[in-house]
This record gives sequence, structure tokens and C-alpha cells, in this order.
Amino acid sequence: MNVTKKYLRIQGHEFSYGTGKPTGVFSLCHRRVNDGTFTPEDAKLFNDTDQWFKDNLVQPPFYADGNPQKAVTWFKTDTYEAMREKSEILTALLDKYNVQYDMVFTDNAGEIIYEDEYQIAVI
Repeated sequence: MNVTKKYLRIQGHEFSYGTGKPTGVFSLCHRRVNDGTFTPEDAKLFNDTDQWFKDNLVQPPFYADGNPQKAVTWFKTDTYEAMREKSEILTALLDKYNVQYDMVFTDNAGEIIYEDEYQIAVI
């Protein structure tokens, strides 16, 4: 990825009930699975892709507590290549169902409360 910014967030034009911020790519897809918008095949594709992320990307510990600080996560652009193919599956699903989203790049995502090799979480 030839980007000069440090962080990337794929987020929708809808807002998250939990954070009050734009909904992230996983929640955008989860909503379409839960409301029956995705076909069964696309729901399976999403669930398989989501499982890949669960198996390969650390889930920040604050999610286990219900995310009381209302943090949002951002990919690190310098290590994003390892997740690009799987992320593109998610954005292709959103495109297929005409779900609006933005790929937001920044150097200043907010106050970092969690960080690992692939992502940060900010408030």
C-alpha cells in the first residue's frame, strides 16, 4: 500500500450504537447478515472472512468489557498488506449491496488506548 498516512479505517455513513462514531466495516457487514440483506452465500462469505480476522488479528481486550470507553479501531497502513485481500472481500460485499463507506486515512486518529502490530484503538 503506497500511503503516507499511518492509519486506515473503513467506516460507513451509519453510526455505531455503542460508540456514536461511524460504524466500522465489520459492524456494517454484521448488520446486513443480521437483518437478512446478505444472501446466505454472502453471509457465509462474511462469516468466514470475519473468522479469519478473529484467528489472525488480536481483539483488543476492552471489547471483552463491552468497550466502556467507546473506542474505535484503525488498521496500521504499514502492516495492512497482510489483511488487504480479506478486507477487500468485506468492501466488495458492501459494494455489492450499495452500502456507503469511506476509507479514511490519517496520522492522528485520536488518543491511542491500545496498540499491536496491525492496529490501534483510539478514543
